Amino acid sequence: MKKILLLSDTHSHIDDTILKYVKLADEVWHAGDIGDLSVTDTIKHLKPLRAVFGNIDDGKARLEFPLHNRFLCEGVDVWITHIGGYPGKYNQEIRSEIKSNPPKLFICGHSHILKVQFDKELNLLHMNPGAAGKHGFHQVRTMLQFEIDGDKIQNLNVVELGTRV
Repeated sequence: MKKILLLSDTHSHIDDTILKYVKLADEVWHAGDIGDLSVTDTIKHLKPLRAVFGNIDDGKARLEFPLHNRFLCEGVDVWITHIGGYPGKYNQEIRSEIKSNPPKLFICGHSHILKVQFDKELNLLHMNPGAAGKHGFHQVRTMLQFEIDGDKIQNLNVVELGTRV
């Protein structure tokens, strides 16, 4: 079993509250718009990190992290990307791939809107953790915690980090 902390859209922001949750996780996954790499460097010093770059990330982030990160965690096929859309409205650039080879867990960021939704058509769970950073239009900063145990995704918890101001 692995305890996962999922965050996105930090936009160069990391604080002690985020780090408290990082320390509780077995792995941290970041769905892009990292901003300054000091965010991911700080996380990597504490826990294993899987991440993708987002549309605001510079060349250094794009060299360190991929656009898409697809991997197996326990028995769950996971696909993380930054701009992915959501069930029924997937990003055009990934639409054919996700339909022909859907993962069990599809994760994206970008919208700053927390959303967890099951896609009945593709039989996958879609997660967007919202935004953990302070830049953007969102009102409340959020992350997700969950566990992967074999082929099960369980014990999902929304973490509210307070207002972005």
